[in-house]
Amino acid sequence: MQGGLPASSPVQARPSSAGDLSCQSFVAAAVERSGPAVVTLETARTVTSSGMSGLPKGLLMDPLYRHFFGVPGTALPRYRVQRGQGSGVIFDAEGLLLTNAHVVEGAETLQVELTDGRRVAAKVIGKDSLTDLAVVRLEGKGPWPTAALGDSDRLKVGDWAIAVGNPFGLENTVTMGIISNLNRNVAQLGISGKRLDLIQTDAAINPGNSGGPLLNAEGEVIGINTLVRSGPGAGLGFAIPINRARNIAQQLVNTGRASHPVIGVGLAASPRGPVIRSVQPGAPAAAAGLKPDDVINAINDVATTSPTQVVAAIERNGVGRELTMSIRRGNKTLRVSLVPMDLAAQASSVSRS
Repeated sequence: MQGGLPASSPVQARPSSAGDLSCQSFVAAAVERSGPAVVTLETARTVTSSGMSGLPKGLLMDPLYRHFFGVPGTALPRYRVQRGQGSGVIFDAEGLLLTNAHVVEGAETLQVELTDGRRVAAKVIGKDSLTDLAVVRLEGKGPWPTAALGDSDRLKVGDWAIAVGNPFGLENTVTMGIISNLNRNVAQLGISGKRLDLIQTDAAINPGNSGGPLLNAEGEVIGINTLVRSGPGAGLGFAIPINRARNIAQQLVNTGRASHPVIGVGLAASPRGPVIRSVQPGAPAAAAGLKPDDVINAINDVATTSPTQVVAAIERNGVGRELTMSIRRGNKTLRVSLVPMDLAAQASSVSRS
C-alpha cells in the first residue's frame, strides 16, 4: 500500500431542507459518492456436528480415537459448512476494505461481491478483536471503487447519519437517521473485553449491516457499523468512529496487528472518581509512583469521572507517547507523567513472572 491510509476529506457545509439540496437529493448524492465501495462479504468455515465441535478434525478421523472412545469405526464425524455474511467498505484503490473482526472470524474462505456484480476472492490481512475491526485485501485486478473517509472528531449530536450495507442479505440497503450520541462505551451496553467508544445512531442497522459504513451528509465514511441493540431499546445502532478505525487499520496494514496502551493498574468506580485498586509491579504506573487508592481526576488535562473514561483516554493517547495525569492522593493533588506500554508486552511480562 502506497502512502498510507487517506486523510480525512475537508468537511463541507451540511445541507438542510432549507438549503439548496432537498433531504432526498443530499442522501442520494451521498450514497452515489460512496455506495459503490460498499461490498457484501460471504464467509464459509467447516464445523463438526454437535458434541464434537471442540475437537480437532484430525483427531476425530483417527481410528484409534474412535475405537477407544466409543465412536463407531464406520461412522465418521459429520461436518457441515457454516456460512456467514456481512458488509464492508473499500477505502483504498489497491483493494483494501474495512469490516468487523466478527464478520471474518474463523473464515476459511472469503468471497466479496461488489455493487457492479463482480465476485472476487479476498484475504484477511489483519484483525483486532478488541476494537472489532479487520482489514481485508481483494484478490485480482481492479479498478476498485473507494469511499472517502471523513473526520469523526468533528461529529455533533444531531448530524445526519446514513447507514449502507446488506442487512439480511438485501444488498445495497440505505437507511437514514441522525447521530443520537457520541462516545458510548461498550460497557454501557453490557459488553466487556472490548476497547470501543461508539457512535450511537437511530439509522436502522440490522444483521448483515455489520462492517458497512455510516456516512455523513457529504457521503464520507464517519463510522463502521458494528452492532444493534435488540430487546428493550431495539432500534439503537452503534458504529466505530472512523478516526479510530483509520488508526487501527493503518496498524493492521503495516504489521498485521494492532497495539493497545496500558499503564498497569486495576480500576474501580467510587464516589470520589476512578480509583486505583492495584498496581502491577514493573508497569509504567508503578515506575511513575502511582499507588492504590489514588484517584485519577484527569488525563492530558481532560477530566475523568469513571474507569471507562480513564481507559478511553489512555487508548486515545497510544503506546509509547507520554501522558500526564492529575492524581488525588489524600488531601494532595499530584501531577504525574508516564508512558503507556503495549497490552501484548504487558501480557508477556505477566506470563513470565
